[in-house]
Amino acid sequence: MSARRRMLAVLAAVTLAGPLSAALPTALSSAAGDPVIAAAGDIACPPPATRKANACHQQATADLLAPFDAVLPLGDNQYECGTLANYTQDYDKSWGQYLAKTHPVVGNHEYSGSSCSVSGASGYFSYFGDRAGPDQPGCTAACRGYYSYDQGSWHLVALNSECTEAGVGSCGATSPMVTWLMADLAAHPAQCTLAYMHEPYWGNGKVAKVYKPVVQALYDAHVDVLLVGHAHIYARYAPMSPTNANEPTRGVREFIVGTGGRSHSALKSGVPNLEVHDNSTYGVLSLTLHPAGYDWQFLPEAGKGFTDSGTTTCH
Repeated sequence: MSARRRMLAVLAAVTLAGPLSAALPTALSSAAGDPVIAAAGDIACPPPATRKANACHQQATADLLAPFDAVLPLGDNQYECGTLANYTQDYDKSWGQYLAKTHPVVGNHEYSGSSCSVSGASGYFSYFGDRAGPDQPGCTAACRGYYSYDQGSWHLVALNSECTEAGVGSCGATSPMVTWLMADLAAHPAQCTLAYMHEPYWGNGKVAKVYKPVVQALYDAHVDVLLVGHAHIYARYAPMSPTNANEPTRGVREFIVGTGGRSHSALKSGVPNLEVHDNSTYGVLSLTLHPAGYDWQFLPEAGKGFTDSGTTTCH
């Protein structure tokens, strides 16, 4: 099935009203054969995960995923703690239908919650298996949780933002992960590169300085896109340098996509170069990965009208 037909199938599942209808030309501009990926984080409620008016919409977002070539869960995939039992009861019944094409990253709730903990994110690593750490086959706890792979002509890098957890070794400039990241990016000088992790650098109201070495490495290697979750909102920033300068032809563009279904959080100001944000709609971010650029489209759950779309070239 061509990328154009895949996108038509996705859009048929949502209500074509208001802004979404206006965005159709961009959403359907992909060339046949270019990969189309979907991403969101902050997904499944704790058991029994019963849908409410403003929470636990994990099945509604899962209903959007069938046509995509790859699915990127952006962490906090299972609340309140991502035990294996919780993953099996809830995440597995919604987003878990697409495990065979899933490339996940781990979030803070995979390690602990307000009244619980999971040593070494063992539930997450056991559930996803080698999909969560192809460089550490068989690891089921305290694994690195970072890896890379190719999707079409793009290079994708999955990172572990839980810097203080066992197996990660901090997010500092000389940490194992950042050292690996720089080497990986140098070894894969693709024209277009995407990175993703759970917690944002440019967040909902503040910049998380702990991740500056990570973002510096991405910026130095001309990485195009950074996908994150954690804040239960959708936000798109202009391409930026690690010092928050607007750099349209060089910067890293961050998308916050904490809209997988768990709940919504308040919108906060304080980070520069915010272009679009919303905290009322669950959905996924669709990215069509062209050889020299990408199209983005926020796809809302059925019956909702908010969307965001555009197209741009890689560095």
